[in-house]
Amino acid sequence: MEKIGIIDLGSNSARLVIIEMLGDGHFMVVDELKESVRLGQDMDRDGFLKPQRVAETIKTLKMFKRLCDATGVGRIIAVATAAVRRAKNQRSFLDEIQATCGIRVEVLSEEEEATLVYRGVINSMDVPKGIILEIGGGSTKVIYYNRRTILNYATLPFGAVTLTDLFADDGVSPVEQTARIEEFFTEQFKKIEWLSQVDPDTQMIGVGGSFRNLYKINRIVRKYPLSVVHNYQFTTEDFRSVYEMVRVLDVEKRMRIRGLSAHRADIMPAALAIIKSFTDYLHIDSFTVGACGLREGIMVNTAIPQTTERPISDVLSYSLNTLVKYYGCNEKHVENVVHLSIQLFKQLRVLHKFPRVYLKVLKIAASLHDAGQCVRYYNHQMHSRYMVLNSNIYGATHREIVLAAFVVGCHRKEDLAPAEWNRYKDIVSDEDMEIVRKLGVLLRIAEALDRSGLGMVKGINCDVLGDSVIMKTELAGDAALEIKQAMNAGPEFKRAFRKNLDVL
Repeated sequence: MEKIGIIDLGSNSARLVIIEMLGDGHFMVVDELKESVRLGQDMDRDGFLKPQRVAETIKTLKMFKRLCDATGVGRIIAVATAAVRRAKNQRSFLDEIQATCGIRVEVLSEEEEATLVYRGVINSMDVPKGIILEIGGGSTKVIYYNRRTILNYATLPFGAVTLTDLFADDGVSPVEQTARIEEFFTEQFKKIEWLSQVDPDTQMIGVGGSFRNLYKINRIVRKYPLSVVHNYQFTTEDFRSVYEMVRVLDVEKRMRIRGLSAHRADIMPAALAIIKSFTDYLHIDSFTVGACGLREGIMVNTAIPQTTERPISDVLSYSLNTLVKYYGCNEKHVENVVHLSIQLFKQLRVLHKFPRVYLKVLKIAASLHDAGQCVRYYNHQMHSRYMVLNSNIYGATHREIVLAAFVVGCHRKEDLAPAEWNRYKDIVSDEDMEIVRKLGVLLRIAEALDRSGLGMVKGINCDVLGDSVIMKTELAGDAALEIKQAMNAGPEFKRAFRKNLDVL
């Protein structure tokens, strides 16, 4: 399979991400490297990239190239952002990279960078109206969109690295420094005329390394059980708690904060001051952390060229199909089980009375119910549960992911794993166990009705008659195996729905 290397040369760090093309426009990240090169450091003095920073960057790019060669990468896409864009010695720097590393670097304009960040977000999140705050080392981007279209964007020529340099003062306390940055950035936001016109119900999305580190710190503080940064929900109250903890410490003490990267300890207060200024200015009560930005924008544009014109229409389905391919699931069987699960959910709504949002949970579970078979067939539902909990499922909230994982764990037999469930009590409640139990039975029946994987059961018509549910199957051939397997779920169906099950 084709492998592509994507290099993002930022003002703070250089990152290589290697993706493997899975076919049909799907891809998966299979390797990455990151180095803190601080390319934008000390640039404000004269506008030149400093020799030490250039040398460090060249050294890093040589390592990136070596890994690409060793892992069979056939193509490298390399981009540079704010620091290189503003550098007076840009041309000589790019020529040196080409000569010594054999890598051609494209310098992105402000508009191109903002557009790629937006595409990374819109193709990985189900947020119809959002305002993106992306904090880099040398710039900060604000992007406002609605109905999958960018309405406005602005790029401010200050990032976590440049602000740390700009407000460095040995005679001023860390708290005073962050207060000055807050005041400075509030004035910058005031200059963006359209920002004051943003609708109050717009969801804020935070993108970039500072937001990912913020999640890691808060996850440890809260003892949050799910190790998935994408779609993590932050209240501004929780954010300010972390901010007050970080801003009062000197660099050495900051480096001991669990979850905070040592390479980011010196610039983190400046990044958090930007977030504080932004949330205060727009009166934001909560925001979502997005794990996808510029690099993911490049990835999806490369895999699906049509996304340069219009975003992916169904983010969740695209994400699930990618995982089905990556885990080597039987795609036809998955398609059949998803179809039958949806039919059961809709036709038995009179019994379960669940709102439509739980159809999304069932769809995730039906798509990935067999993922664990790539570990081991026996008890593969337990491995599938773990894989759902630890996969990047785009277009789903953390609560939906956790519920889907436990539904998957019940698709062969009722196995709510109480000890495991209790780990996620901050995300789900005891009342949710009833939801999992009922959706788990529906998934078990749907899988049983495609037990051979041949699609013998094309459809289902359910009738609720007194104390029984009659499932009439639409067949394409001999489905004795499928009907017998579905009937085996009868006792669990009765416990969940208080009805007898009869499959015809």
